[in-house]
Amino acid sequence: MCVGIPAKITAITPGLLPMAQIDLNGELIEARLAYFPDAQVGDFVLVQNGFVMDVLDEQSAAESLAAFAALGVLADTEQRASSTS
Repeated sequence: MCVGIPAKITAITPGLLPMAQIDLNGELIEARLAYFPDAQVGDFVLVQNGFVMDVLDEQSAAESLAAFAALGVLADTEQRASSTS
């Protein structure tokens, strides 16, 4: 079973295989928009294996992120940055 953490699209590179830059709890990653070509900057999405697998509304994303934070699953962005230095 996979657990998806909501992430926000910050930029899109158009083309035959459009790519999205995604902010995943402060870490920028790239994902393909093959299954959701109509996704837009600002949308919250779930990513698996480098592909956007679902688009979420803002309320669902906020509720999921709050639940992950309450469970201690999401590392604090500042803590992660200092641990990689």
